[in-house]
Amino acid sequence: MTYKNRQIISWRCRMIKKTILVTGGLGFIGSNFIHYCLTSNPDYAIVNIDSMTDAANLDNLTAVEMNPRYTYHHIDIRDADAVKHIFRQYQITDVVHFAAETRFSQIAHPMDLFHETNVKGTHNLLEAARDLWQEGPFQPKEGFADSRFHHISTVAVYGSLEKEGKFTEQSELAPTHLFSRSKANADRLVQEYYEEYGLNVVTTASSNNYGPLQQEEKFIPTLVRKALSHEEIPVHGNGQNTRDWLFVLDHCAAIDRVFHQGRKGERYLIGGNTEKSNIEVAHAVCNYLDELVPRPYSYNCMIRFVDDPYLRHNRYAVDATKLKQELGFTPIQPFDTGLWSTIDWYAEKYRRYDVLRMMG
Repeated sequence: MTYKNRQIISWRCRMIKKTILVTGGLGFIGSNFIHYCLTSNPDYAIVNIDSMTDAANLDNLTAVEMNPRYTYHHIDIRDADAVKHIFRQYQITDVVHFAAETRFSQIAHPMDLFHETNVKGTHNLLEAARDLWQEGPFQPKEGFADSRFHHISTVAVYGSLEKEGKFTEQSELAPTHLFSRSKANADRLVQEYYEEYGLNVVTTASSNNYGPLQQEEKFIPTLVRKALSHEEIPVHGNGQNTRDWLFVLDHCAAIDRVFHQGRKGERYLIGGNTEKSNIEVAHAVCNYLDELVPRPYSYNCMIRFVDDPYLRHNRYAVDATKLKQELGFTPIQPFDTGLWSTIDWYAEKYRRYDVLRMMG
């Protein structure tokens, strides 16, 4: 008997209330959510499928590899047969769908991959869910009456804001590049499955996330890595592009709240209530590093503005009133303390790298 088969039998013998399929669970937000969900919901099991693109990192989930309520399969959501097999093998009761192709800035990346992954992949998941959960439209099978498909979207589907205003759930979709257009199409598809088949869906979209386990090429990890390596610290454009920053564990808590309490067929925006320009974030990182790893000069002196032809959106801001009023959720992590803990995490990670290099 294989280890995976023993896991399946173990789950069925335990009082497992839900077996949740998490897609893209080796990525930044997905892996943080798996840690959060396993801790917060001791009677849930998680099946993680991920195609291991360069956004994925197996090390993100090393701590839960031996947890009997967790298993991972290397599966691409574009493979409809593999997706359907996983649903049947584990009798998946719910889905939290993070997996998406996001690398819109890479010219060499095939253009149709965004549609294949973000739209067709989402369609494969919806079809597998409908096949397992429903006898027919609006007719759930026994044991799947409460099964939920939670789709993770992005505020990029709304385009960009000027100096005033915020995105709301009523904002019109106005995607401006391959990634956001494919995500907008996936959002529409998810909603169609609710309207046409009565599938129990919810959709959430958040502002910019930060925190541990993020890919190294992203903005805040890059700031820390470059500073500690005595390299120029790149800030794209003129540094005035503004984002609403959300600590990743607050995002995970919000997903958990919507998953359990959100109204079916509804969309909820998740924000951090913290608008900062890129240059403000860069200065905040440098100022903290001045205290954490002091040098004869301030790290701020190393900041350099660099051109970025893909920097298209001036401002993202989220009005999360609906989430607060309907579900009573507000983020709890102040930006300063969240940023400090994030810098601490990356600084320790890069210190370990240095030690390993010296040992090697």
